Amino acid sequence: MVGCILMQNAPGEKETGVVVAVDKVRIDKWLWAARFFKTRSLAARAVTGGHVYVNGSRVKAARPVQPGDRLHVRRGEEEFTVIVLALSGKRGPAKVAATLYEETKESIVAREAARDERRLIHARAARPDRRPDKRERRRIRKFIRKD
Repeated sequence: MVGCILMQNAPGEKETGVVVAVDKVRIDKWLWAARFFKTRSLAARAVTGGHVYVNGSRVKAARPVQPGDRLHVRRGEEEFTVIVLALSGKRGPAKVAATLYEETKESIVAREAARDERRLIHARAARPDRRPDKRERRRIRKFIRKD
């Protein structure tokens, strides 16, 4: 199975949808193209830091990814388990990036449960009704001794 890269057109050119066949792409480059990370260096740092597993094993940033590989990606508090469907070495629109992988149902359910749990934790925190006025700010500064 061969992956595809969607080539971007020069500014002002009409969208042609040119597709080029690719046999392999580095894992850090694919994660960047699939929009899991904002920059390629962040993707490489996540891979070398042990936040990305391919088929259950820890890998290096230069490892080529292939269609059918199962990736486990941890990004902050979120964890994704995805199956690679296509390859791309270029970062394109989000709609194109979403076609590069399929997230497993277990991963979707786990992420939603974690999101709901985080919402409940943050909802319990007592927040003031308004900001402190000038007099209250002065008292706060005096209390914490930062004049």
